[in-house]
Amino acid sequence: MADSYPADGGTYGEKPRRRRGRRALIILIILLLVLGGLLVVADRVSAGIAERVVADQVDQQLTKQNVQASAPEVTVGGFPFLTQVLGGRYDSINVVLRDLQGPVQGTTTAVRVPELTADARNVTASLDTLRTGQGEVTAETVQGTATVAYDSVVALIDRPGVELREQDGKLAVTAPVRVPILEQDLTVRGTAKLTVQGTNIVINFDRLTADDLPDNPAIQSFISAFAQQLSVRVPLPALPFELELQEVRPMPNGLAVTGSARNVSLSEVS
Repeated sequence: MADSYPADGGTYGEKPRRRRGRRALIILIILLLVLGGLLVVADRVSAGIAERVVADQVDQQLTKQNVQASAPEVTVGGFPFLTQVLGGRYDSINVVLRDLQGPVQGTTTAVRVPELTADARNVTASLDTLRTGQGEVTAETVQGTATVAYDSVVALIDRPGVELREQDGKLAVTAPVRVPILEQDLTVRGTAKLTVQGTNIVINFDRLTADDLPDNPAIQSFISAFAQQLSVRVPLPALPFELELQEVRPMPNGLAVTGSARNVSLSEVS
């Protein structure tokens, strides 16, 4: 009896083997996708734990410094996170503090900082520190920006009717003033020179003008003296992360002060 073959020249057992091979490949792909998904979930859960640990330690810093703020918002950068955990070194940790307020030396007026952001780079923290919440968390560098509200600056100037704003990249002021020589009220305006000295923002209004201001030496001298009364030193509350202030610039929502630090402990106050 002659052998029987499929019309396409193959064998009867070939199609079942192909189906079994495809089924095994599909199962393998599904298992890999599930495993990859589990790893991503585990990675993000671990990052969340690290973020809570850092947030708690930053919050302890603020309490020791007698500084009030909303709960720290912490984001750990870099992916995958688990490899960073095993190495005990993290690419970056970003911290945001909102509504920061604290006492400042030499004044009873609290300076309000609506927002402070800090970007810590090359952060080291052991696995045990993440597990227990105890131990050192240190950053090689920290870059930070604090925004000082204009109303806090106006409160320090302590003159009625003073308004501050950003104008063409400069700090602009308008203020009412009574000029005795003229026996009338004027609205003066001008811009300020901004500098940083230690933990202070220094604001100097060196020249003010007003509409139809007479070119009179006595009046000009009076306006210059008033400009000095508007000039003020703004002492900032103790900032976390040992930030050393470097630059200040006016922004629509306040004065933005930038600072940096090296070899910073994120877990305790120096």
